[in-house]
Amino acid sequence: MADYNEMELMIVVAARELEDGSSVGVGTGAPCAAAMLAQKTHAPNLLILFEAGGVGPDLVRMPISVGDSRTFYHGVRAGSMSDIMEPCARGMVDYTFLGGAQIDSYGNMNSTVIGGDHDHPKVRLPGSGGANDYASYCWRTMVMTVHDRRRFVEKVDFITSPGYLTGAGAREAAGLPVGTGPYRVITNMAVLGYDDATRRMMVLSINPGYTREDVQNATGFELLWSPDLGATDEPTAEELRILREEIDPQRYFIGRA
Repeated sequence: MADYNEMELMIVVAARELEDGSSVGVGTGAPCAAAMLAQKTHAPNLLILFEAGGVGPDLVRMPISVGDSRTFYHGVRAGSMSDIMEPCARGMVDYTFLGGAQIDSYGNMNSTVIGGDHDHPKVRLPGSGGANDYASYCWRTMVMTVHDRRRFVEKVDFITSPGYLTGAGAREAAGLPVGTGPYRVITNMAVLGYDDATRRMMVLSINPGYTREDVQNATGFELLWSPDLGATDEPTAEELRILREEIDPQRYFIGRA
């Protein structure tokens, strides 16, 4: 068994979801590391887009922000946010990665306020940026997050980024493109997807070192469970080598050894 930490496992799992020839809108940190790992392993033709306008850069070094000059290096386009959101709205971006303070059973995400009163919240968060556009128009939305009850809640305090809203059919009824929506939630405990019939969150596999009870106890709503529930595949030695030596040798995101 390879020696790895939970962040490394999450990045590897996310990278494996990205097919060769697909496109993905990413931010910095773990999602960018996952996209870079996919490019360096099984998806050399993966097209990476950054919110600030970089398209298809040669990612020699890990960017530190979506506007970092490295997100434009040898790219096919150096534009602006509108140049990224327009192809999303046209259905040209396959995947995106999002994050937030809260997520509910239908994949709705909150990165705006904690507390019921928008004008006088307990905590005011950064807000959407491009997250609402990504969640609304990219075909498949993926999330990478720590798994705990404060994040996985029955009802988000504010919908910053739409998931399946109130369930099956609600997203389409709201005018969002048919076939788009939440796809995967990758946590330190498990890999989750969504039930086709109800659009509720479903556990697909459990990460090594955790049990079914651990995952449910860390979730603020009742989870569904895949009939094919299994164990998450561990990182290979080669995936870990590339991640540690070529993508994040300073260990800014994967953590210190």
